[in-house]
Amino acid sequence: MAANDSTAPEAGGTKAVGSDDYALSRVPRDKRLGFWTMLLQWLAQSGSISQFTLGATIGVGMSFGDAFLAFTLGAVILEVVIFAIGLAGMREGLATPLLTRWAGFGRNGSALVSLVISVSLVGWFGVQNTIFGDSVSALVGGPSWLWCMAAGLGITVLVIFGFRYMAVFAKIVTPLFFAMVAWSVTDALSDHSLTELINSPAPGETIPLAVAATAIAGGFMTGAIVSPEMTRYNRKGSHVFLQSASSMILSEYIVGMTGVLLGHMVGSGQVSQIVLSTSGVFGVLVVLMSTAKINDWNLYGSSLGVVNFFQVVFSKRVHRGAVTVVLGIAGTLLSAVGIMTHFTDFLSVLGVAIPPVGGIIVAEYWVVRRMRTPLDATRESETLPATSPTWVPMSLVIWAAAFCVGKFYDGGIPALNSLLTAFVLYSVLGLAGWIRTYGTTTLDDGEAADRTPAASGTAPVGAP
Repeated sequence: MAANDSTAPEAGGTKAVGSDDYALSRVPRDKRLGFWTMLLQWLAQSGSISQFTLGATIGVGMSFGDAFLAFTLGAVILEVVIFAIGLAGMREGLATPLLTRWAGFGRNGSALVSLVISVSLVGWFGVQNTIFGDSVSALVGGPSWLWCMAAGLGITVLVIFGFRYMAVFAKIVTPLFFAMVAWSVTDALSDHSLTELINSPAPGETIPLAVAATAIAGGFMTGAIVSPEMTRYNRKGSHVFLQSASSMILSEYIVGMTGVLLGHMVGSGQVSQIVLSTSGVFGVLVVLMSTAKINDWNLYGSSLGVVNFFQVVFSKRVHRGAVTVVLGIAGTLLSAVGIMTHFTDFLSVLGVAIPPVGGIIVAEYWVVRRMRTPLDATRESETLPATSPTWVPMSLVIWAAAFCVGKFYDGGIPALNSLLTAFVLYSVLGLAGWIRTYGTTTLDDGEAADRTPAASGTAPVGAP
């Protein structure tokens, strides 16, 4: 393995299991990954049966043209958010929890952001793992809890070793998934006229455009906010745009609109069996692996948030690999006993609470640009700033106000409403000089060790 902070010994001279993946430092430029490796990571997030199901559900209630408009609206919204936040993550080499220390929230505020993001992502890890186990049980038999355990522990092992091995996994799974899906869908549609399916009216009750766009954009908004977890490994800003845009095109226009056609064909959103029916056991395994490829990012992002939370609140440097073990086992056990599905309403609330974080990051980093000065000064040296603001109270007020707008205002897209509210409020108040920082925190010993750029080593696994 490369000689970098991902294998650095822990205090006391013991070497932690897995990769720390620069959880509390910048990703060095010489450890960034190439275009094609990162593209496959992005495309892996586009491939899931749930996206076909979403497309089919929308297709049942909308014509093909109206569904195309809904997916276009959702894709544009997501791409703007991903690029604005992801580009900041690429420039600084920082994940979202750490970036927020100098992009709107200060050190203590970043701990709260980290907690909300971590709870949300590990919660969805458990929910997706439950769906995973139930699906396999229905397809091949066996108790659901057993499949939950197998899937959850398998993903945990993968995430322990970090981004580089997740990239290798994406290289294997992504081409297999889309090849299998193309085969299955082509076979299913071969006996039907595409022209008739495209021109056919919606077979079910009409779905309003706003509702469809909400499902499309809102469902992935949390993923857009934490996109720096991925883009910090990018080498160029143009790569961030091209890769994320390619992911949107594949996810919304190809996978989503194919789902619309399937929905028109069967008159129902229940189309997963169509995708699986002609592929046999091999196809089932590939689809399940692709689901795991999406769920590994839930666990990965949660682990990064917990590391930052412990550093701020307890002044304790914990290894990301160890955190992954704890979170992965907890999420797996809760999913196996069927508890996680009862938390979906709570997780949906968090889904409205997270977008304002993105609005504040974008407003501070690209518009107000007062807190980011230390980042500008240390970017070339690839170190962390020696100090960070302690509190930014107005940001917390804006966050709360934006959440209320997203939660209680009935019009538009809730996740987008909360994000735009936070962006506008922070931009206006920040440019007017009403957003002020209180206190300055100096990096403690654990963080200071992370300020030194990682030593050059061998290229990461998956790098060209």
